[in-house]
Amino acid sequence: MLPHLDAAYRLARWLARDEADAEDLVQEAYVRAWRFFETLRGEDAKPWLMRIVRNQWFSRARSEAGRGKMAPFEAVEAEAEAALQAEMDPDGPERRLMRLEDQALIRKAMADLPDEFREVLVLREVEDMAYRDLAEVTGVPIGTVMSRLSRARKMLGERVRRMSEEAGHGAF
Repeated sequence: MLPHLDAAYRLARWLARDEADAEDLVQEAYVRAWRFFETLRGEDAKPWLMRIVRNQWFSRARSEAGRGKMAPFEAVEAEAEAALQAEMDPDGPERRLMRLEDQALIRKAMADLPDEFREVLVLREVEDMAYRDLAEVTGVPIGTVMSRLSRARKMLGERVRRMSEEAGHGAF
């Protein structure tokens, strides 16, 4: 399970939108995975673990409904990586700044997506999971995964364009 710790945390971070909640969520998921490890029957462990993270989050979200506990998503790890890449970027400071602004805009637009669309985007585009594994994690048929992913990409594109225009950057 340890090779999948970072992936589990990234999914939890996107779902919970709060660093401390994501850490708690991953810890709870790992405890649950340990308790029910015998149910993993030669399957790939990553989708199995991601489903546990997802189910833990949905269980927690249902129990905390109405408390307004969600905080805006801050991609600390992504920002640190982007800053490191910017230092090594030969394109110059203007292009680096534009790329950082674009990344922040995409992250904000992605954080605003409904949960079922955000999770398939994270699992497919960030974690590079196969459609079969996405279906296993989300508990829906592959056709539904493909539909959600298509709709999520369209919604993300529309949000990014709208936010870009609102910020006075013109078309994205």
